[in-house]
Amino acid sequence: MTSFHLLDSKIAGDVLDHALALGADFAELFVERRRRSQVSLLSSQVESISGGLDFGIGIRLCYGHKVLYGYTNSSEPAELLRIVTLLAGKDRRDPQVTRQAFDFTTPLDHHPVRQPLHEDRLLEAKIAYLMTLDHTARAESPLITQFSGNALGWEQEISIFNSEGLQASDRRHYNRIMAQAIAMKEGEQSVGYEAPGALMGWEHSQQIDPVALAQTAARQALIKLGAAPCPSGTLPVIMDNGFGGVIFHEACGHLLETTSVAKKASVFHDKMGEQIANLAVSAVDEGLSVNAWGSINIDDEGMPTQRTQLIKDGVLTGFLVDRMGALKTGYARTGSGRRESYKFAPTSRMRNTYIEAGPHSLDDMLASVDYGIYAKKMGGGSVQPGTGEFNFNVQEAYLVEKGKITKPLKSATLIGTGPQVLQQISMVGNNLALAAGMCGSVSGSVPTTVGQPALKVDSILVGGNA
Repeated sequence: MTSFHLLDSKIAGDVLDHALALGADFAELFVERRRRSQVSLLSSQVESISGGLDFGIGIRLCYGHKVLYGYTNSSEPAELLRIVTLLAGKDRRDPQVTRQAFDFTTPLDHHPVRQPLHEDRLLEAKIAYLMTLDHTARAESPLITQFSGNALGWEQEISIFNSEGLQASDRRHYNRIMAQAIAMKEGEQSVGYEAPGALMGWEHSQQIDPVALAQTAARQALIKLGAAPCPSGTLPVIMDNGFGGVIFHEACGHLLETTSVAKKASVFHDKMGEQIANLAVSAVDEGLSVNAWGSINIDDEGMPTQRTQLIKDGVLTGFLVDRMGALKTGYARTGSGRRESYKFAPTSRMRNTYIEAGPHSLDDMLASVDYGIYAKKMGGGSVQPGTGEFNFNVQEAYLVEKGKITKPLKSATLIGTGPQVLQQISMVGNNLALAAGMCGSVSGSVPTTVGQPALKVDSILVGGNA
C-alpha cells in the first residue's frame, strides 16, 4: 500500500500535547478524505450522476470513561487547538500523562484494488452495465413495470494519530451495485432487490454478471405475484444462506458489542463462557476476508483487524471490543472500533459477521420438515435493543410440505428473539454465503457483511395473513 499523509505529524503532535496539557488521559485525531461517485438509472434512462469530495478531522479526548468529541473541516493548527480547548472546558485539570512519540506504521493491505475511484474514467462502462440490468429485467416479463439501478463507489483515506504514539494510515475502496425490479399484476405490486457489494474498485462488476443479477431481482418480484398467503403460527423455518444472516446480525450481533455489554444493556453481558445457543451453532466476526464488504485493514482506532470467535459449539466465547469498551469491561480489544466518518467518535461495531458452515445440505433440512416455511431471502425488519426481540419480513418465502417446496408465499414475517432463535437452530448447512449491508448505530452507518449457511430453526413464530 502506498503511504500518504493527510495531516502533518508536527501539527498532530502539537494538538495532542495541548489536549494532554489540559488533563486528558487520552487524545486522538481521526483525519479523513473521502471521494464519492454514483450513477443512478430509472425508467431506462440515466436519472443522475453525482460525486464529491469531503475532508475533515475528528478530535476525541478521554477523561477516564468520559468521551468528548468534536470535528472540523479545517486542518489549521489554530482551529484544531481551539476545538481541543472547547472540548476540555469543563473537564480540564493538571496533566495526567505525557504523549509518546509517533511510531508510523503502514498496515498490511489484505484487499487489493485494480480500478480505484481516484483513477476512475469508467462512466460509460457503468452506464452500459446499468442499461444491461434494465433491459434484462424488463425482458423477463411484461409484468415488470419499473426497474432502478445504481452503481455506487467511494474511496476513504484515513490517518489516525493518538497520544499513545500511534500514527497509521489506510485507504479503503468500496463498490456496490444495486438492482430493484417492480412487478405489477391486477393492482398487486411486488418488489425484488439485490445489492452486492465489495471492498474493491469497479473491477467488482466483473465478478457480478449483470444478466444474472437482473434476472434474480426480476424473479423475486414476479414470484410473489399471485403467491398464496403465508400461514400463521409456530412453525419450523429453514432460512437460506447469505442475507438470512441479517437476523443473527441484528438480533444477536449487536448484543455482543461492548457498546451494549458495558452498560449491561445486553442479555448476554454476563454470559461469557456459558452455552447461549444450540451445540450446532458457531459464529464469527472478522475483518480479514479478502475484499469482503465489511473487511478493513485497520479499524478506526488504528488497530489491525482480526478474527473474533463469538460463539463456539453454542458457547459464548467473545465480545466485540473497542478501546473504550476495553476500559469499561476489561476484555481485550478486537479491532472493532468503527465509525461512519470523522463526524463520529468510534465504538464497537461488527465487520463480517456470520454463522459458520455445518455438515447438512439444504435437501437434508427440507426433508426433515413436515409442514413449515422456507425463507429463501430475508428482507428488512425491526429489533429491540438489549433483548434482541425482532420482527423481520421474508422477501422470498415458500411453503414446505412433507419435505418438499410446494408453493410461493407472500406476507411472511418471522417474530422472535435472538437468544430464542440461537437455541432453536438444530441443523446448520454447508453452503455458507455472505451478503453486503449497511449497519446503523451510535457511530453512524458503516459497511458490514452478514452471512450464514442455510439453517433449520425448529420452532419460530410466523406471522402471515392466511
